[in-house]
Amino acid sequence: MSLDAATAPDVRRPQATTIRLVVSDIDGTLVGPDKALSPATLDAARALRAAGIKLCLVSSRAPRGMEMYLGPLGIDTPRAGLNGGLIVNPEGEIVSSLTLAPDAVSAACDMLIVHKVDAWLFRGHDWLVRDPGAAYVEHEHKVTKVPPTIVPDFRPYYDGVGKIMGASTEYALLERMEIEIGAMLAGMASVHRSSNYYLDITHVDANKGYAAHELARVLGISMDEVACIGDMSNDIPMLERAGLGIAMGNATDRVKSHAHVVTGRNDADGWAQAMREFVLPRAPRD
Repeated sequence: MSLDAATAPDVRRPQATTIRLVVSDIDGTLVGPDKALSPATLDAARALRAAGIKLCLVSSRAPRGMEMYLGPLGIDTPRAGLNGGLIVNPEGEIVSSLTLAPDAVSAACDMLIVHKVDAWLFRGHDWLVRDPGAAYVEHEHKVTKVPPTIVPDFRPYYDGVGKIMGASTEYALLERMEIEIGAMLAGMASVHRSSNYYLDITHVDANKGYAAHELARVLGISMDEVACIGDMSNDIPMLERAGLGIAMGNATDRVKSHAHVVTGRNDADGWAQAMREFVLPRAPRD
C-alpha cells in the first residue's frame, strides 16, 4: 500500500510490546459491507480470548445497536456507544453518559435542517426521528435492529441528547457540515463523520479516545497495552491514544496517518488479519 509522507502511518510513535485489550470500531472495521461477522473474524476473536486478550466494542451506534455481535464474539466486557457518549456494562445498563447542552442541540439541528440534512437525536437508549421515510432511516433500522421513535418536533427533546446524527446522500455536503458545525460548536461538541453518509455530533469530551480510555480504566488496563482499530475520522482520537493504533485498509489516508500500522480492507478480512499479524504476537506472556 502506497502512501505519501503526509499520510503514511506515524511510525515515530512507540508501539506497544504487549496487548491486553483490543478496542474495535464496528462498521467499516469489524464487519464487512454486509454488516456481518465473517468466519475469519469469529476465529480471530476466539484466538484473542484464548490468548487472554479482552475485546471491547466502541461505535457511533447506540449500545442497543451493537448487541447482535456480543454473543457470536463471546464479549462479556463493557461497550461504548454514541462515540463514547454512552457507556454500558455487559448487561446493557448505563454506567456513563455525556450529553450535549440544549443550546448546542438546537443550533446543530437548525443548521442541518436548513441544509436539508436529515437530523436524528439519540437520548439514552432512544433514537428519535422526524421523518421515518427519510434517507437511511430504514437502513439504520435494518442494520441495528433498533426501531426509531417518531416525533413531529425535536424541540421538546433537546435536553439529555447524547448524539445528533446528520444523514445525507450528498457526501460532499456532509463533509462541509462537518467543518462548519465543528467550527460553530468548537469547545461545545465533537463533530466527526462516522461514514460517508453519517455525521455524528456529541459532547465535546465524547469521542472514541475518551471511550477507549474509560473502557481500559474499568478493566484495569493501561492504554499503553491497548490496541485500537478503526476506519473513519471519528476513530482518530482512539488511534492516537492507543498503544497500538491500527487503521483499516479502507480508511482514508488521513485516518491512516494517525495509526501505527495499516491492515487489509474490511471486505477482505482486514480485521482478522490485524489480529493475526499485529495483536496476537503481542499477547501477554504472564
